[in-house]
Amino acid sequence: MTTPHRTEQRVAIVTGASRGIGRQVAQQLAADGFAVVVGYAGNKDAAEQTVHTIEAAGGTAVAARADVADETEVAAVFDLAEATYGGIDAVVHAAGRMALSPVTELDLDELDAQYRTNVRGAFVVDQQAARRLRPGGALVNFSTSVVGLLFPGYGAYASGKAAVETLTRILARELRGRDVTVNAVAPGPTATDLFLDGKDEETIARLAAQPPLERLGTPQDIASVVSFLVSPAGHWVNGQVLRANGGIV
Repeated sequence: MTTPHRTEQRVAIVTGASRGIGRQVAQQLAADGFAVVVGYAGNKDAAEQTVHTIEAAGGTAVAARADVADETEVAAVFDLAEATYGGIDAVVHAAGRMALSPVTELDLDELDAQYRTNVRGAFVVDQQAARRLRPGGALVNFSTSVVGLLFPGYGAYASGKAAVETLTRILARELRGRDVTVNAVAPGPTATDLFLDGKDEETIARLAAQPPLERLGTPQDIASVVSFLVSPAGHWVNGQVLRANGGIV
C-alpha cells in the first residue's frame, strides 16, 4: 500500500520529552513539521522549557503530564492531542526508568518500579497508539543496545527492554492492514545528563572507545533515526529494532 502524502499538519506524541533523548526527539519532530505533544511525568518546568524551545524555533507544541503506566492518564494525553490538533500520526515512547545493580543486590521494589514504567508503561502507551494512530502513522518504542551487549549491572533494565522489543515486533504484526508501522530504537551509550551522571572520565572514555566510530552517541544521533522512522521515507521499515550505537557488537 502506498502511503498518501498528507497536506494537513502531522501530529506527534513524545513521552519522556522533558529532557535527554526525548526532548531532542520532540524538537526534531517539531522541526520536521509535526505539532508535538510533550509528554512528561513530573518535571513540569523542564517540559515547558521543551515547549518554549520548540515555539521559539517556529514550531507548535503543548505539554501534557502523565504516568505512562497509568492507562487513564495516558488516554487523557491522547485525548488532548486529538482535541487540540485533530488526530495523531506518530507516537514516540521515550519515557523510561533505569537503576543499575547486580542481580544479586537489586532491591525488588526497584525491580517492580522499573518494570512498571518500562514494561507496563510501554504496553499502555502502545495500546493507545495502536487504537488511535491514523493511517500512514508510526509508533516508535525505545529499547537499549544492552539487550544485545549484556553489560553486567543492567539485568533489570535490559530484561525489561527485551520485553519492549518483543512487544514491538508482535504489535507490528497485529496492525496488519492498518498502514501503521511499529519499530524500536535501541541506543548505545549516549551523552545525556542522565547517562553521564556519576561516571568518572575513565569510564566515559572507555565507553566512547567501544564503537568503531570512537565516540559516544548524541541525542541528535538518536533523534535523527526516529525522524526517519516516522517519515514517509521510513514507512517501509516495520517490526524492526534498530541498534543505533555506532557499530558496537
